[in-house]
Amino acid sequence: MKKYLIVMLLAAVVLSSCGEYNKLLKSTDYEYKYEAAKSYFAKGKYNKAATLLNELITILKGTDKAEESLYMLGMCYYNQKDYPTASQSFMTYYNTYPRGTYTELARFHSGKALYMDSPEARLDQSGTYMAIQELQMFMEYFPQSSKKQEAQDMIFNLQDKLVLKDYLAARLYYNLGTYLGNNYQSCVITAQNALKDYPYTKMREDLSILILRARYEMAINSIEERRDERYRETIDEYYGFRNEFPDSKFMREATRIFNASIKEVNPEEETLD
Repeated sequence: MKKYLIVMLLAAVVLSSCGEYNKLLKSTDYEYKYEAAKSYFAKGKYNKAATLLNELITILKGTDKAEESLYMLGMCYYNQKDYPTASQSFMTYYNTYPRGTYTELARFHSGKALYMDSPEARLDQSGTYMAIQELQMFMEYFPQSSKKQEAQDMIFNLQDKLVLKDYLAARLYYNLGTYLGNNYQSCVITAQNALKDYPYTKMREDLSILILRARYEMAINSIEERRDERYRETIDEYYGFRNEFPDSKFMREATRIFNASIKEVNPEEETLD
């Protein structure tokens, strides 16, 4: 019996709450709606707050309440993890209020929303480029912001994702080998471009050993007229790799490639241990 009463009381509260919200939706007291939207927002009821705010933004246009409503709307979407809509709302805010109260936060959260929505490395990275651009714009507009470091860290993470995509593409070319063409050359070009575009990437060593491997395979599979030249390119690549990564986890493999290449170019030259 006691349990039944508790359930009935809870149901009454829910129905009362729903009834109150439905009255709000029909109300023309926009000041009341505005305060209710803020209350829902503060309580974390973002869906209800967003519904009210979407109506209020147009009605309250030209007032300071419209500005706050638009920013809150963006945060409602952000907190619901609807990141594309959140970013769009923040963009609308800072374009409408370029010197507004929340412009700094709107620019930051626009970039962060796109960062949160950035796809995994194997997928199309258009969203990642957009996130980087948005965060860079935030840092240009607010170079002294307390959120500058967080924005910079997000940019580095997004760039790492782009490098990973390039690395996966280069590795795929390497694995394809001579299938339907010289995929080793494509591997080298893709990896070199990644190193050029992102010289400080944490994947620099992995990209560099991939280039060395691909050059060696190109030499092995070359026509006789180009074989010597490509073995020499492999040897040059080895020296560059060794100078940059003397304690590399790949050094044993790199040395093996070097020794094999030296034997092809100059059989009498002493190999490395």
